[in-house]
Amino acid sequence: MPTYVELGNDELAALKDRLEREHAEIKARGLSLNMARGKPAKAQLDLSMPLLETITTLEDCVSTDGTDCRNYGVVDGLPEAKALMASMLDDDPENVIVCGNASLNIMYDALARCWSFGTLGSTPWSKLETVRWICPVPGYDRHFGVTEAFGIEMIPVPMTDEGPDMGEVESIAAFDENVKGIWCVPKYSNPGGITYSDEVVRRLASMVCAADDFRIFWDNAYCVHHLFDDAAEQDQLLDIGHACVEAGNPDRYFKFASTSKVTFPGAGISALAASPANVVEIKKRMGVQTIGHDKLNQLRHVRFLKDAEGLAAHMAKHAAILRPKFELVNRKLEESLADVGGCSWSKPRGGYFVSFDAPEGTAKRIVALAKEAGVTMTGAGATFPLKQDPRDSNIRIAPTLPPLEELDEAMDVFACCVKLAYAEHLLARRQA
Repeated sequence: MPTYVELGNDELAALKDRLEREHAEIKARGLSLNMARGKPAKAQLDLSMPLLETITTLEDCVSTDGTDCRNYGVVDGLPEAKALMASMLDDDPENVIVCGNASLNIMYDALARCWSFGTLGSTPWSKLETVRWICPVPGYDRHFGVTEAFGIEMIPVPMTDEGPDMGEVESIAAFDENVKGIWCVPKYSNPGGITYSDEVVRRLASMVCAADDFRIFWDNAYCVHHLFDDAAEQDQLLDIGHACVEAGNPDRYFKFASTSKVTFPGAGISALAASPANVVEIKKRMGVQTIGHDKLNQLRHVRFLKDAEGLAAHMAKHAAILRPKFELVNRKLEESLADVGGCSWSKPRGGYFVSFDAPEGTAKRIVALAKEAGVTMTGAGATFPLKQDPRDSNIRIAPTLPPLEELDEAMDVFACCVKLAYAEHLLARRQA
């Protein structure tokens, strides 16, 4: 079968007419389907309902060190909660600080501390004329929203199959002292599903930085979110903390993780890990900001998940729900777009997203057509700083929330919209 670009004008016009009729028929069905955000499905949330029953008596409110968790105190988290989150962060419990339900909140606060106070004696970033930040793309829109909120100039760097293009990253970091950090989703990245190679991790840890206070914001959001139970089918990630210590840059990183997509996104626990020097400074600043986070919720999570082994067993239940959805997305794209041309997409082994690259110049139109047909997608451009995708190509597909039958229907609509947008685009170019 010829691809769309190989079709003659008359064939392409006839195809466009047929696709317009198909799209109109879909619109008439009045669908309301959603693939916009990476939210757990109801069936996934139901897995954690027993967590709510782990504290039912007064005795249940006491931690292992005797703390009455109903009261004030323990700004950096219960010992048992630190141990649990350390297993997610690949670190020692003494280097972990346990916080509230959202790791995004911790990342914002970490940047705000550097902005207001500096870090380990450096000049507060707010006092600098310009602050720049490295942003691997496509990337996480909420990361970019944080740096945008502080007025930080964002520098896009393309992702490769092994992580960010380190040639570009090293060049930017080495020659500009106003470049203060980099966003990283190092395992099953958002949206590409890429896991950083050992070489990329080591180069990030050891690279020359013009700024002594350069910081790697290591958002390991999907550290335990495998789609397969067999270890041979799971990505493995080198720990950035150990790599930084080995490279002689022990204070370069902040690591973040949470149980948002493990238990309840609205009622999980989050944590950061950092070097001993960074932890001391962070606790000093946090001690002014808060008297302590929700310790009862920390207890609930420890008693429900228990340890790394319990966490893995729980995540295997999530994988059983999610795996068929990712398999469906890949199958639908292969079946529907094989004869279109110009399309590619990720096939991740974990995480929450599929990164779809449409023919250049069509992503915004695809998303608009999908919305008209009753399917809400993440906005085109969202995976780039300031929502500016220079190729107008990348679309993040979030298959986790809809039930399988709704996802099946949504992917049929999406495929129709890709085809129609591309046919329109090619005809417009030929007529120009």
